[in-house]
Amino acid sequence: MTYQISSLEDYKQTYQRSIDDPEGFWADQAETFTWRKKWDSVLEWDFREPNIKWFSGAKLNITENCLDRHIATRGDQVAILWEPNNPADEVQKFTYRELLAAVCKCANALKALGIEKGDRVVFYMPMVPELAIAVLACARIGAVHSVVFAGFSAQALADRVNDASAKMIICSDFNNRGSKHIPVKKVVDEAMAKGCPSIENILVHKNSNEDIEWSDKDVWWHDQVAGQSEECPAEIMDAEDLLFILYTSGSTGKPKGVVHTCGGYMVYTCFTFKNAFQYKDGDIYWCTADIGWITGHSYIVYGPLLAGATSVMFEGVPTYPDAGRFWEICEKHQVNQFYTAPTAIRALMARGDEWPNKYDLSPLKLLGSVGEPINEEAWNWYNKTIGKEKSPIIDTWWQTETGGIMITPLPGITDAKPTYASYPMPGVQPVLLDADGNLVEGNNVEGLLCIKFPWPAMLRTTYGDHERCRQTYFSVFKDMYFTGDGARRDEEGRIRVIGRVDDVMNVSGHRMGTAEVENAINEHENVIESAVVGYPHEIKGQGIYAYVITDGSKGGEDLINEIRAVVTREIGPIAKPDKIQVVSGLPKTRSGKIMRRILRKIAAKDTSNLGDVSTLLNPEIVEEIIKGSL
Repeated sequence: MTYQISSLEDYKQTYQRSIDDPEGFWADQAETFTWRKKWDSVLEWDFREPNIKWFSGAKLNITENCLDRHIATRGDQVAILWEPNNPADEVQKFTYRELLAAVCKCANALKALGIEKGDRVVFYMPMVPELAIAVLACARIGAVHSVVFAGFSAQALADRVNDASAKMIICSDFNNRGSKHIPVKKVVDEAMAKGCPSIENILVHKNSNEDIEWSDKDVWWHDQVAGQSEECPAEIMDAEDLLFILYTSGSTGKPKGVVHTCGGYMVYTCFTFKNAFQYKDGDIYWCTADIGWITGHSYIVYGPLLAGATSVMFEGVPTYPDAGRFWEICEKHQVNQFYTAPTAIRALMARGDEWPNKYDLSPLKLLGSVGEPINEEAWNWYNKTIGKEKSPIIDTWWQTETGGIMITPLPGITDAKPTYASYPMPGVQPVLLDADGNLVEGNNVEGLLCIKFPWPAMLRTTYGDHERCRQTYFSVFKDMYFTGDGARRDEEGRIRVIGRVDDVMNVSGHRMGTAEVENAINEHENVIESAVVGYPHEIKGQGIYAYVITDGSKGGEDLINEIRAVVTREIGPIAKPDKIQVVSGLPKTRSGKIMRRILRKIAAKDTSNLGDVSTLLNPEIVEEIIKGSL
């Protein structure tokens, strides 16, 4: 199995080897997997294009490595343990043998509906086992899966379907999320009404007993899957064939489809899972993310299954039916590794210690944090109240584009410092640059975080628009992957990520492009122009603050509520502005660029040093906005 680092000295030696001989290092990790054909070369790369190939010429199927190869040794071990939204409902457990059978049946059902290698399949589903099963079924037959978080709007779903020219949507009828009963299929129907001409079928999983609208493209999951064979030969894929597309917000209004491929992603997610979480046979591991995000792809489905782990999958929310739900599940299933977002930690911290104190959390060996830099107060509460100061915390930094964890403490091996992601994983070479692209040397320094050498799980392109990939990530600094984040390196070389430096916000751990939200706001008939920034939010980390210029024909709370409704309709509730300030103008340079730096400071109530505003086209507007700020 994949190599697992066991001591600080081992980490130092392993890391050094991965930098001195990256091809030899990753070839050794890759040797532990099942390949139909070995690679001709380990790595070919050019960051200028960009053109990155790992394990070129190799043939494999990732599901054979997630499932088939485990049957002989752990066929009866639980692979996925599903906890339902309602604690009174039945827990479902899928052993590796049962999961393989379920994946094969679904794969055969997809083939019967005409899905072939290379076809794109979009998902819009709650966190039910069928989501993981169908994702793996796509990978089994070589179809490309693209999971859309089932909180996005019909318009956002349609945009992603059309960008991928998807052939099928897989959804559920309803989503049970806390006390809400959300009509998922209705959103899909609305997306179809907006025009999704490439869709041939909609496969609908029945998650309730309620009636739904039906069309000639709709097919029930239970009708299509039930009679299928439990055997489905795995499609042989090239290491660089597409595995999935995952859409992420960027600094333009159009979401970009980040592309990950089969071979390198497989090797890297397994290696990082085994090492970051120090997973041991028999452990129960739980990542609370949604599979609609990269965290769910890499550390609910692929990473744990590649490593032969038992992975908990949860349908609900942390506060339903009460604020003890996470801790009740930890006790119930004797969870050993727990991986969640700072937003959830802060929300539960606000509910008080009495909730976690009701439950036995002694089996916890590790606590993880993901999605955004964790603040010190939340880190300390997590450490003391949940971990009882005996469970190491890993504050993991990575991105949709990186595919897997890049910088993290290793529990029980490297030290951990509150708010610091700390040390790079083997094979990861982070550097800090100044704005001119010069290396920022030494310690106790800040700079722009870049990665100077390829790693196996990195994005290969943005779907259908390779130039956008090049411009966004590889054109800013020569021969560097630019993360879009600023970072600090302390006196001992630990790295702390201090937030986005581009026009992207991090809301509840999810990246949201300012342009995407502005485009939605501007759809309101009374809005002339808008500017959106992130501001400090005690629960979400960052909230969304919108400055809006209107035509003056409407105002007050009615206008504010209408604007929020438009954003919900265009993108989804996750993008709804927390604060909306109607203004008469926006601070602009003489070339017409909005000075968001000033707007960010006003939103954060930090107006002590706005810099020289006299060079603005309209300097008087700054004081007006400050006086009217919320």
